[in-house]
Amino acid sequence: MNLALADIRHRLGRFLMTCVGLGLLMGVALSMIGIYQGVVAEALALSRSLRADLWVVESGTRGPFAESSRLPGDVREMVARLPGVAAAGAITLRTAEMQAPQGVLRVQVMGYEPGRPGGPDAIASGRALGGARFEMVADARARLPVGATVLLGGDRYRVVGTTRGLVASGGDPLVFVTLRDSQELQFKLAPPAARRAQAAGTGGGGTDTVNAVIARLAPGADPAQVAETARRWKHLGALTDAEQSDLLTRSVVNRARVQLGMFTVVLLFVSAVIIALIIYTMTMDKLREIATLKLIGASDGTIVGLVLQQALLLGAAGYAAAVLIVFATRGFFPRTVALGPAEVAVMAGVIGAICVLGSLVSIRAALRIEPQQALGG
Repeated sequence: MNLALADIRHRLGRFLMTCVGLGLLMGVALSMIGIYQGVVAEALALSRSLRADLWVVESGTRGPFAESSRLPGDVREMVARLPGVAAAGAITLRTAEMQAPQGVLRVQVMGYEPGRPGGPDAIASGRALGGARFEMVADARARLPVGATVLLGGDRYRVVGTTRGLVASGGDPLVFVTLRDSQELQFKLAPPAARRAQAAGTGGGGTDTVNAVIARLAPGADPAQVAETARRWKHLGALTDAEQSDLLTRSVVNRARVQLGMFTVVLLFVSAVIIALIIYTMTMDKLREIATLKLIGASDGTIVGLVLQQALLLGAAGYAAAVLIVFATRGFFPRTVALGPAEVAVMAGVIGAICVLGSLVSIRAALRIEPQQALGG
């Protein structure tokens, strides 16, 4: 007869309620781990989708994801002629608000030249951008169906396609428009401001400016060598894809990662304390039963097994509830919850260790119970 299971059946309702409560607590900790992983996945999603081997940016800057970068539009032709470059495309990137059917929506607008590097790698529904003006491809996170019309920068754009999983490092959904539309949205001055700029002799009518040029290299080309060649022009900087990924994970989203990591550690510590208290309370509630077991000759190993098995069953049931809750609700989170088998398995091991460590105090207390207490002494 398994004493732990027999005791759980005797107090089944209480045990299940405790498991649900622990499941909610563990679910918060598990979701924090998923969001922690999701921040990194979101930061790298765009660069991976673009499949860029080289990022050419303004000299002295670290690219459009980290800080402002502006280049003349003809830099794309210069980059395309570099030895080892197979294709090059100019892009713009900015954050904007647009009027969508569901209200004001904050997005990150990316402009690119259809047919050149810079567009999304895959279209989930609809089609990619063509040559027409005022068309848009939006990520599914924006909740804009194909055919929807939005107002951006005073112009009406029609959604012709959707992507999936492409968001900015801050969590804003990405929308793609043609480079010309994006340049006018970002760089074109209003007529009064343009007239003042022209009168001052500073221009004001040109919009042939981009934030970066991305390049795909020919097979066998060395990205570091091509980047060094681009840097020979003093007004250009260049980052390889590995350098861009390192910049995104270590600089752009580093503070968010550290904050989420610290919050996850605090949650795990709180979970450990609560699990230890619950196990201790469950053990003390069985004080007379444990004393009776000792009175009839049960060994210390039997008592230890009773407490430890209940702790592990409590942790396993609570963690199962946590996994079900998180996977059933993660689609409603405002940020990506990236949880795979590795994260779930590691968290299961952590919960198991917490349950074992949390039961040590209860085991010590159970072993100190005297058999005479079964008789009321």
